[in-house]
Amino acid sequence: MNLSEVKVLLDAEAAKRNDLFELSYDKPDPLLVASKYKEESVALICALFGYGNAGQIVKFLESLDFSLLKASEKEIRRSLSKYYYRFQKPEDVIAIFIALKRLKEYDSIENIFYQGYRKEENILDGLWHFIAVLKKSYPHSSYGYGFLTGNMPKCVDGAGTYKRYMMYLRWMVRKDDLDMGLWSKIDKKDLLMPLDTHTFKMSGKLGLLKRKSYDMKAAIELTERFRKWDPADPVKYDFALYRLGQEKLVEL
Repeated sequence: MNLSEVKVLLDAEAAKRNDLFELSYDKPDPLLVASKYKEESVALICALFGYGNAGQIVKFLESLDFSLLKASEKEIRRSLSKYYYRFQKPEDVIAIFIALKRLKEYDSIENIFYQGYRKEENILDGLWHFIAVLKKSYPHSSYGYGFLTGNMPKCVDGAGTYKRYMMYLRWMVRKDDLDMGLWSKIDKKDLLMPLDTHTFKMSGKLGLLKRKSYDMKAAIELTERFRKWDPADPVKYDFALYRLGQEKLVEL
């Protein structure tokens, strides 16, 4: 399949997948839970826990009481004392709820991202700024929490893909039948592809990606490829690419 044929395939899939029926318990996705609340802090929790088996992700997210984001820190600690998910122990789940509760009292997540993004309209500058503010709001150090929230790399070289944050930004910035479009200050043209190991392999197989290393540079390269197809909205292909692999419509 040449690139022009791949473009036809992905354009068709992107149009076809832009449908609320794509979010169901038969096709579990953390966006299924996030879209029920349409609130930036809840959506961020859904995105950050969005790793592992999709069905288990949704099951865990649906067990959480998101009204705790408005509760006292004492109540958060008490209510979440037995909650854990894969690498995150109860103290890590508690930490992200308290950190986001404190952030809500300081400023919106959108405004914090925007403070880093606005100078050069660089989504990564916005992300590094947000992570710094998040860590400062509630200092908590553990492997599980670091895995959940991410850390600030010294440079793009060697940085991971930050897939869950990029997915979150897609939900927040884009507006269609799937993505919620709750934000207005960041332009969707500046978004980066939420690259995970499956879409990385799929992109290589389809000839969209030449880079052999699974990292931020690969995410940027893939985004640039899609930007040639749609400069105003390169990330619109993300969900289609993800579903092609998940449903084994293109064999890896």
